[in-house]
Amino acid sequence: MAKRKTDSKCINLALQGGGAHGAYSWGVIDYLLEDERISVEAITGASAGAMNAVALADGLAKGDKEEGRERLRNFWEGVRNAARSSPLRRTPMDTVSGTWNLDNSPAYMWFDMMSRIVSPYQSNPFNLNPLRDLVADLIDFDRVRACPVKLFISATNVETGRATIFDKKSLTPEHVMASAALPLMYQAVEIDGVPYWDGGYVGNPPLWPLFEHSKSDDVVLVQINPFTRLGAPKSAKEILNRMNEINFNASLLQELRSVDFVSRLLRSGRLEGTGYRRVLMHMIEDEATLSPLGASSKMNAEHEFIEMLFEKGRASAQEWIDRHFSDIGQQSSLNIRRLFQCEEDALDGYRIERQARFQESGGANGKIPQAAEQHN
Repeated sequence: MAKRKTDSKCINLALQGGGAHGAYSWGVIDYLLEDERISVEAITGASAGAMNAVALADGLAKGDKEEGRERLRNFWEGVRNAARSSPLRRTPMDTVSGTWNLDNSPAYMWFDMMSRIVSPYQSNPFNLNPLRDLVADLIDFDRVRACPVKLFISATNVETGRATIFDKKSLTPEHVMASAALPLMYQAVEIDGVPYWDGGYVGNPPLWPLFEHSKSDDVVLVQINPFTRLGAPKSAKEILNRMNEINFNASLLQELRSVDFVSRLLRSGRLEGTGYRRVLMHMIEDEATLSPLGASSKMNAEHEFIEMLFEKGRASAQEWIDRHFSDIGQQSSLNIRRLFQCEEDALDGYRIERQARFQESGGANGKIPQAAEQHN
């Protein structure tokens, strides 16, 4: 039952990429749209997050949340329908045991082996991509470009290794496919003569566009790539999977550390008059469900798997709203310091707060007393 539209709050959505795991984000978004108290000002995404973003923007073009939910469902129904003819399926034994990974699938093992030997330029010289056709068929990009919600999609410039952010002004299916172009699976997508790979390498998702282009202070990150895995991976496949997870989280972790550092400077009063603003970070996640899923499950688009992730996403969003709705607009519900396991850097919070107190207590002309300088 929809919540009453009282105490309305506006958020920004940050959507990670992760193949079929993007269905979890779909569930999160679906539940958030169901709550009349919450509105979305801006969306940032990479790869599968970019696909969720454009599907949502398509539906919100006229400000209708129910249409936004419908467009997202139509997109993921299209993904599931396309997967019915895919050879990338679980074995009967894995189906019986409830395993969602495709590690034992002969088709997946062959595909995985060939992707390390043959490039997509050799294996797919005509650059066929059913996913591109699906996006083009199901998403109305005229509506996306007209949507009042701000939209930012990341891609990796192959030539420079830097992030490129596409906004909605000239967005096309090619921009979305550039954001999802995994280099071992797809040819680089050329836009205006520049080749692009998956945006997850440099912004998964990118947060910085929200800091200057959104009025809302609240960023709700939907996390589908686990930050932490205990123990060292031992097999070649486990090592490669963990390397990929680290690579696809690196840019996000760097941005989160920067957000935390600037927030501490703001609290200490050291950035007054500089134009820096507060950012309230929130995160919706379910590592209990997503951590056991291997990299191969990101290519599993079976109906049951997509539906399971969708329901888990809805459940996570409901739990987060029940616990943290009052935090929106007031304070971060994500403890970034705890996320980094209390790691200290060269300018940790203790030093910042100590300097601020000495400055406020009136060292000569606001200078830090010599004893304080020696202590630090």
